[in-house]
Amino acid sequence: MATTTELKLSPPLQSIKTQKPISNTNFFHFLSDELIFIILDFLDSNPTDRKSFSLVCKSFYSIESKHRRTLTPLRSDHLPSILTRYTSLTRLDLTLCPRVTDSSLITISNACKSNLQSIDLSRSKYFSGAGLQSLAVNCKNMVEIDLSNATELKDSAAAALAEAKNLERLWLGRCKQITDMGVGCIAVGCRKLKLISLKWCLGVDDLGVELLALKCKDLRSLDLSYLPITDKCLPSIFELPYLEDLVLEGCFGIDDDSLAAFKHGCKSLKKLDISSCQNISHNGLASLTSGRVLEQLVLSHGSPVTLALADSLKRLTMLHSIKLDGCSITYAGLQAIGSWCVSLRDLSLSKCPGVTDDGLSSLLTKHKDLRKLDITCCRKITYASIDHITVSCTALTSLRMESCTLVPREAFVLIGQRCGLLEEIDITDNEIDDEGLKSISRCSELTSLKLGICLNITDEGVSQVGMGCSKLVELDLYRCTGITDSGISAVARGCPGLEMINIAYCKDITDSSLISLSKCSSLNTVESRGCPLITSLGLAAIAVGCKQLVKLDIKKCINIDDAGMIPLAHFSQNLRQINLSYTSVTDVGLLSLASISCLQSLTILHLMGLTASGLAAALLACGGLTKVKLQATFKSLVPQALFEHFEARGCLFQWRDKFFRAELDPQCWKLQLEDAIP
Repeated sequence: MATTTELKLSPPLQSIKTQKPISNTNFFHFLSDELIFIILDFLDSNPTDRKSFSLVCKSFYSIESKHRRTLTPLRSDHLPSILTRYTSLTRLDLTLCPRVTDSSLITISNACKSNLQSIDLSRSKYFSGAGLQSLAVNCKNMVEIDLSNATELKDSAAAALAEAKNLERLWLGRCKQITDMGVGCIAVGCRKLKLISLKWCLGVDDLGVELLALKCKDLRSLDLSYLPITDKCLPSIFELPYLEDLVLEGCFGIDDDSLAAFKHGCKSLKKLDISSCQNISHNGLASLTSGRVLEQLVLSHGSPVTLALADSLKRLTMLHSIKLDGCSITYAGLQAIGSWCVSLRDLSLSKCPGVTDDGLSSLLTKHKDLRKLDITCCRKITYASIDHITVSCTALTSLRMESCTLVPREAFVLIGQRCGLLEEIDITDNEIDDEGLKSISRCSELTSLKLGICLNITDEGVSQVGMGCSKLVELDLYRCTGITDSGISAVARGCPGLEMINIAYCKDITDSSLISLSKCSSLNTVESRGCPLITSLGLAAIAVGCKQLVKLDIKKCINIDDAGMIPLAHFSQNLRQINLSYTSVTDVGLLSLASISCLQSLTILHLMGLTASGLAAALLACGGLTKVKLQATFKSLVPQALFEHFEARGCLFQWRDKFFRAELDPQCWKLQLEDAIP
């Protein structure tokens, strides 16, 4: 006879069981703001998560506002309301705001005051010294300002910056109207500077640079690219006690005698860039041997790499990175680099004529700890080089070898067999086939794979990549005409973290591929121009599934029409850049995009359904546009006052007068490309 056993609860458990459920209790009320801030720190990777949190209730809205430290507004006219909400900002990025006036900067300085530590104005215009002075005076804790590309700023603006006494990092690239006088004011006022970039500040010469070196003794990083300086200012620079990074790219007044001053100072220098300095030879480089802590050296587009030049550098015992891009290289030079006692970790030989199998092999024999290798457009290397690379450098994490056209397809099998730690591979425009891709799929750490113009690969090889490379973030299949929906589907299934894909001119791709890719929720860049079988149905799937979409290129997708714009407008609220040229979108579809507040760049060439009135209405509705590329015929059809209105707000119009060109067969296109290369 069956018996049943009754479960008897102890008094404490009985008490818990009989308690009434707690209702309407927000447990977040029991947490301090500091603890909730720690929780919010984990949401930084996805901005929509933070937004969702803030919309839960008024309490969460307030907490998220107090927690936020950095902000990237889309339009400067929103600043007053934004700054009222976010009162704890320390960093303000205004690169998406093309028009920032003095009034905007005054508003920022009055709202943020001493909280603000960093501001980026590198893509903004229309402000002057008055606005900068307000920042410098009110934001006492400002340590970082980026004013790159502010071509209208004069010395008066530089003098205003001198009030920022705690400034440590300053970028003035392409501020071409600032002269020695302005730089001198900064040098006197901003004694705590640790980094300054004067790249392309053509009004600054020896006097301004010398003043910086004399007054700002804490400088760690100094960029003087393309300045008309001579050897007069170099002794002061080389006496800086903490200088670690010096960029002299394109300083044509620097020669061998100029570098002689290096022997007597600059013991702290770790990185030196003297690329495009044609007047520096091995004699000048020999002076660098006193820099025993030099770790990175950039000699790109400079003197030929000969035996003498390589020998002049062999005493740099701490050197682990050297870039020789665009330099003419001899076998003796490569062999001499191979004999250095130092073990390189980063070597760049991109577009170096003279690199051969023998020379590369002799170099790599010694440098077996190499992590990054760039042999882009080294058109003389063959199977032998790849064999030697993969035997000697098994710890490679990055291999770039675009357009190494003499490397046969069987050589690519060696890469996957021997270099399993690769994270980045660029084999654009090569003879790799499916067997090579199958081998590369063994590289389980791979995050970036570029296969553009590889005409021998098919779905079979790409599917292997999808199955083996689950960490893939970027995949470039530009003009890989052997790829169809099957291969893309395998990638979408196996690489859920994919963020960027280029399937441009893969003519057999259909909506099925886009539906598969819509499962990759982190996808932010889709380049699918020249895919005529894609329709609005596939685009709708991307819009619904990939809410992080930022860049979309559907040029020459002739079957995409207004029906694809509606879901895009509704779901893709993070979209910033779109190319609709040669599609079937009309006035209605273009106007619907006005609901995307982030949209800034719009390319609309050869839209047969677009009228002048429709264009005018769409432009007025899309208030955040900063760049529009248009057919030149619209210039006379739309009122000039409308264009002037947008240009006053900071929008740039680019006019094109190109006729429609039929697509070439991929093989013919590649042959034309090869003929154009010298």
